[in-house]
Amino acid sequence: MTQFRGLMAMSIAALLCGGAVAQQVPLPNVDDEGTITGQQVVVPLSNFLSEEIKAEFASRLRETSPISLADGLDAVRARSDEGAKGQLDRWLEIYPSSIQDTEINGVHVHIVVPDSGIADGNDNRVLINAHQGGFMFGGAYGGQLESVPLAGLAGVKAIAVDYRLAPEHTFPAASEDMEAVYRHVLETTPPANVGIYGCSAGGTLTAQVIPWFREKGLPLPGAIGIFCSGAMNTFWFGGDAGVLSPLLNASRPVNRGNMENQPRNYFEGVDQDDPLVTPGEFPEALAAYPPTLVVSGTRDIAMSNAVMTHTRLLEAGVEADLFIQEGLGHGHFFMFPGTPEAETAHRVIWNFFDRHLGR
Repeated sequence: MTQFRGLMAMSIAALLCGGAVAQQVPLPNVDDEGTITGQQVVVPLSNFLSEEIKAEFASRLRETSPISLADGLDAVRARSDEGAKGQLDRWLEIYPSSIQDTEINGVHVHIVVPDSGIADGNDNRVLINAHQGGFMFGGAYGGQLESVPLAGLAGVKAIAVDYRLAPEHTFPAASEDMEAVYRHVLETTPPANVGIYGCSAGGTLTAQVIPWFREKGLPLPGAIGIFCSGAMNTFWFGGDAGVLSPLLNASRPVNRGNMENQPRNYFEGVDQDDPLVTPGEFPEALAAYPPTLVVSGTRDIAMSNAVMTHTRLLEAGVEADLFIQEGLGHGHFFMFPGTPEAETAHRVIWNFFDRHLGR
């Protein structure tokens, strides 16, 4: 996802201060449509964050050359892989694991097993991960990065699916790859014992595979996790979070309309008015979902999508939990290895799966 340096201005000081201070700060302008334009503000890191995470987070916010598709997709993929590999190495120091690079039904995967072994009660349980990366990158190390900490904490086997990406492939290639791996797992594991989860594009894909599996006549997994994403038609964007997240992450708003010279999008030419693509817009599709955990952060560009997805799941009668992590952004719970925030997030995630998966 392209990011640019910048700042959106808005002031709430007049609401919080009295007397002379309030008089010195002009009120924001509000147009007829309710759009607020205000003054530049100071946005510190949340005071609820741990000391362990603050310094590294501040360093990330000061990054002046974030990944950008303007540099070309090959460069984006290389930068993404380099960053993910560095984070993965840190996670492997915390949770040493064996990682098998192999194929399942023709799909490239990484099978992660913690060196500490499979915990009692998890022998016949499997987690399947769909990695982040905007359906364009993240396959080399992204799935391993999202699998090692959860597998290590829980003592469970995880399979990271390196599904096909754009621009080489478009929808439904990723759903087909997830189906192929899931079918293989079902040969030895009851569906109730399988958990599927993913972050960002992987969260979107996790939401999409449930109606996909139903269409293919497959039994549904015991529980799923939609992280840093949602099931609505804005994908990772939309709502208040789409506007406020750039401010909170020191980046410019994403210009989704400027697609000139961009690589082919995974959903190019696809009608989004389809439960296989945007299931959050279809109550009858959501009603069939297994227990679902939705995870986001207060600085996540996808938080509004996550909140709306959780709301739609509840309206559809699905057993759904929502975990919003204070002060953190898009996928941050696996990007800060060894911090209390990362441990808390992974414990919440595993506790959810542990409650809902069969044994």
